[in-house]
Formats: sequence, C-alpha cells, structure tokens
Amino acid sequence: MQQPDSRATRLLSSSCDDGTQATHAQASTRPPTRRRMLGMGLAGMGLAGVGLGALLASPAAHAELAEVRERGSLKIALYKSNLPFSDVGTSGMQGVDAALGKAIAERLKLGVQWLPFEAGENLNDDLRNMVWRGHYLGYGPADLMLQVPIDKRLIAATGQVEFLSPYYRHQLGWLVHDQIATTDLRNFQLEGLSLAAEIGTAAAGALLGQGGGQYRSAVKLQNNGVDAALGVLNSQWDAAYVTRAQAESALAQAPNKRAARFEPMVLQGTPANGWAVGMAIKSGQPELAKAIGLAMKSLQEDGTLVAIYRAQGLQLIHP
Repeated sequence: MQQPDSRATRLLSSSCDDGTQATHAQASTRPPTRRRMLGMGLAGMGLAGVGLGALLASPAAHAELAEVRERGSLKIALYKSNLPFSDVGTSGMQGVDAALGKAIAERLKLGVQWLPFEAGENLNDDLRNMVWRGHYLGYGPADLMLQVPIDKRLIAATGQVEFLSPYYRHQLGWLVHDQIATTDLRNFQLEGLSLAAEIGTAAAGALLGQGGGQYRSAVKLQNNGVDAALGVLNSQWDAAYVTRAQAESALAQAPNKRAARFEPMVLQGTPANGWAVGMAIKSGQPELAKAIGLAMKSLQEDGTLVAIYRAQGLQLIHP
C-alpha cells in the first residue's frame, strides 16, 4: 500500500500477490497512499476477470449525475503529500492524479472542486471520510476519489463504495547508480553500500529486515520515496528501494546528475506483481459511474492518459 501526518505505522496482514504473508518484521503498510501502498500485501487482483461492466454494477439509479451537473463541478478527493501523484502546491493541486482528475472533469464538461486530505489510520477510514459518508468534522465526501487499490477482496467487503476504471500498476524496485551490477542486486550482495527507503513503508520494512537486519545500519530512511531516489542521483547514497513512479519522478527532476537506472525487484514481504489502483465513488450512483467510466475510456483510447504520465516524466504501467 514518509512525511509525518495522521498515517500511523501499521501492518496490513494480508496475502501478497505471490501468496506470501506480510509480517510485522517485514512490512508496515498504509494503503493506498504512497507510504501505505509501498509493498502492501494486497491479494491478487484478477483484473482480467473484473471487467468494466462488473466494476460499474450498482444498485438502482437515481439522479446523482444530474445533481453534479446542476452544481457544475466534480468534487475530487486526492491525497496530500503523495507526489508524483498528488499534493497541494503553491498554485493548487499538482501531480499525475490532479491532471487526471481535471481531464475527467473536462470530459464531463464540469469544473473541479479539490478535496485534498491526509490519510487516515487505514483505507476504510479514507473511503468512509472521502467517498461514502464524509468526515465527522464536516469535510467531504467527494464525488470521486483517485489512487484507490483495485482488489477483489476489498471490492467484496466494501458495499458502500463502487470501484472504477483501474488505471495504473505500482511496481517496487531499486534506483541504483550504474556501477552497481544487476547480479549484485539480485543476490543481495550489497555490503559496503549505502541504501535508502521511505520511512514507515513495507518497502523500508523489507529492506531493514533483509538477512535478519544485516543491512539495517546502512539504510537511510527518508520522509518520502522521491527524496530517497533523488539521494542516489545526488550521490548521497548508492541505492534506493522505491516505486517505479518515485524513481522516474526523481530522474525527471535531475536528468543530468549521477547516472542511474531503475530495476524492478521483489523483496520478501512485498507483492510479487505490485498493486493496481483506480477510482472510487459512493455506491448507488450508476449514472455517475457510467459517465466516469466512459470519460476514462476516452482518455485511454485517445492517448491523453499516456500523455499525462509522460508530462510528469513517468511511464504508464497498465494494470
């Protein structure tokens, strides 16, 4: 499934894609935000068997889309401090998900009302506060939330929420300078190297626990994965265990610094196939679900989605 906020370090004790179990020693995950998603043990997605029609199935229709159109804007919930996907910048919301949310609203001929938020203690908190009920302090809910794990067990267990349009798959791996051999990474022969990861993530937990804690003293924990990756490019350390998106974001920011490459790699306690993310709305809104699904389909088919990722220096990894 990191900067200090309400996201307390915790364990998501669930099966990884490869059938392994995350343990307290291996993983500390908080899906679906950056910190909580890094190496979280979501079950196998089986996305080939979860078509758009199944994801859009919902209870009897009502005039929810008409209400949104009357308002004239789509309320979109995005995580704070989740770059390269979303954050609150000096000029407003920024990141891949911000650009995607704006593009969806434009396809629906609507404006955007951003609802940026700090992650709760777990994903259920986030879905409750931002999708189907709203925070007890009066914030939310939104019409649409992005960066939501698309997981068959989660879908089955969360009847208040519709899960829509998977659009990206996260991968974990190494950003390393080019002098480090691939065989050394795969055999974990990293003695004498300095390493980095994002604090509070399963990725960091897996790295710290590798070889019974053999490399613990070599790991420099950073507040976010992009900073961990940038440290490799700035010659602060030799390698960082981060997501592909974090690595690519760092490379886009510092293209002329230390030569480095990203190598996907699974460590014990992290999911073998990464994890897919999509969107969520409150259940019982088939008209809104259909409209968003069609908007996403058009963004995928005409190349807009790929262009959004490229503009941020990222490769679109299809779920």
